[in-house]
Parts: sequence; C-alpha cells; structure tokens
Amino acid sequence: MSSAKKPRADAERNRLRLLTAARTAFGEGDEPVTLERVAREAGVGIGTLYRHFPTREALVEALYRDELAQVVASAPKLLESEKPLRALRRWMDRFAEYAGTKHDMADTLRAIIEAGTVDMTQVRAELTEAVQLIMDAGVADGTLRADVRAQDVVVTVVGACSMRTLPDGPEQLDRMLDLIHAGIRQPPS
Repeated sequence: MSSAKKPRADAERNRLRLLTAARTAFGEGDEPVTLERVAREAGVGIGTLYRHFPTREALVEALYRDELAQVVASAPKLLESEKPLRALRRWMDRFAEYAGTKHDMADTLRAIIEAGTVDMTQVRAELTEAVQLIMDAGVADGTLRADVRAQDVVVTVVGACSMRTLPDGPEQLDRMLDLIHAGIRQPPS
C-alpha cells in the first residue's frame, strides 16, 4: 500500500506564496510576467519556484485550478450570508473578477486547454454546479426563475466576461451582468 507523502509545512507555505505572487502579477497586467518576477515577489529563489512548478504552464495550470476552486467554493459561502438573488449577482461579480485576472496568462492557458490538460467540460460542470446551488435556493425562496438552466447562466456570464478587454469593457460588463441577473429574477406576481 503506497501513501502519498504530505508536503512539509514550509514547502506548502512556499507553494501558496508562489501562487499568491503569481495571482497578483498576472492580475496587474502592467508588464510581462516572468517566473523570476513571481519568485522574487514570493520572496523565494527561482529554484524553489521550479521545484513546485517546473514550467510556466505548470504554474498557470496550478493558478487556474486554484482560482477555479475558489470561484466554485464561493457559491455556498455567498448563500450563508446573502439571499439567493443577491448571492447570484455577487457570484457573477466574483466570476468576472476571476476571468479578468488572466491578462498575461491567456496564451499559456489556451495552450493548456488545447493540450487537454484542463478539461473544459469538467470546468463547465463545476461552474454549473455552483450556479445550480444558488439557483435552487432562489427557486425555493421564489426570487429566481425555475425555467432558467444553470448551464445557460454560466455560458452567458462567460461570454459577457469577454467584453472586459474592449474599450469601456468593465463598465459594459457590469451592465451586461445586471441584464443577465434581471433576466433570471422571478418577476413579481
């Protein structure tokens, strides 16, 4: 029987620091993100970065998966503190924030997806499950329409997020998310 070794606490801290530094660097979009920059901003040597992430693709994939997990996990957390109607809009904002931090990652992320390293069917399923949780709560309390499919909400929000890169994109994205949200809301009887 083989058991996976749990990483040492300092190694796990370094990995988290690297992911945090990468998230910040890729989100800024002010200059190209190099692995050296990520290591420097994490306060570790380049060798430590390469031990955790042997390639740029490995770092981008880990960051993508980590952020995706956070977006998915935000759905039940939002429902703990918000009514479903508001939780859905806040989840849309959270997703838009996640989608907007991919400036310098786009080409690498596309290559990872094309190589099949990231299964987009699985990604859509995870996002749909998160939205379905909120939708079910909203249908139960009468604030969200029962005839709207969570998968359609995900695809629509993903498409709207592509507006962010255009001039006036962030403002237009916010208006589009408002429109999507209004379309999902149960009209008053």
